[in-house]
Amino acid sequence: MRENSAVLEEREDATADNGKSEASNASGQNLSQEERGKPEKARPIDFILDIPLGISVELGRTRMVVNDLLQLGPGSIVELNKSAGEPMEILINNKLVARGEVIVVNEKLAVRLTDIVSPIERIESFK
Repeated sequence: MRENSAVLEEREDATADNGKSEASNASGQNLSQEERGKPEKARPIDFILDIPLGISVELGRTRMVVNDLLQLGPGSIVELNKSAGEPMEILINNKLVARGEVIVVNEKLAVRLTDIVSPIERIESFK
């Protein structure tokens, strides 16, 4: 109990010295009066940075009946709904987030982002 009162006295002394009151957050860090007024959203979001997301690039789509699907084999051609030169769609967890063009980097296919989908467009895609 004696240690706690000593710590409290030190904080009161520090407050008197700089004229600003301090409080501790859940992790024990001191927060100034300005920091205490900030919403919880202002904290770093490091804890979600390592969550894996599925990213895919969609060249186009088509629909076919089962009979046509069963007829496919090596060398078959499936016509898609996109024209040559149209931007590819970049999906994260099956949600459109960007558009881009196909390029080759070190003999591998890649996508150069040309357009990021606005938050309004993303919300409209849920309808």
